[in-house]
Amino acid sequence: MTIKEIQEEIIDEFDLFEDWMERYEHLIDLGKSLPLIEERFKMDENLIKGCQSKVWLHAEIENDQLAFSADSDAILTKGIVALLLRVFNGQKPSDIIHTEMDFIDKIGLKEHLSATRANGLLSMIKQIKLYALGFHAKMS
Repeated sequence: MTIKEIQEEIIDEFDLFEDWMERYEHLIDLGKSLPLIEERFKMDENLIKGCQSKVWLHAEIENDQLAFSADSDAILTKGIVALLLRVFNGQKPSDIIHTEMDFIDKIGLKEHLSATRANGLLSMIKQIKLYALGFHAKMS
């Protein structure tokens, strides 16, 4: 699936929920289903700067596509990370670099997060795009 198709799928999914309490519960469930990051990747270099909670993000390139793994010590943040990885895992670096993140606004995520969590979300997206830029440069 393309990044755009995945974003559309997420928008449709979040439209099924009546209110934000149900959406928060869904994010928490997504966090619980996030595959565990290997312990060796839980190091300071993989911590995302700008997040109130600890968020580790690791990326590798496999067959010209990025493979991310992540974890957080906060369950809601872990759900947000799981949502982002759903969009970006298995995508080409160039596609990640040039994508618009319109699903975040369309599901109302940013406006329903505290200021510190919203900043953390932006930091996660920035780090994902930085990984994509780095791998794209190596492939060019």
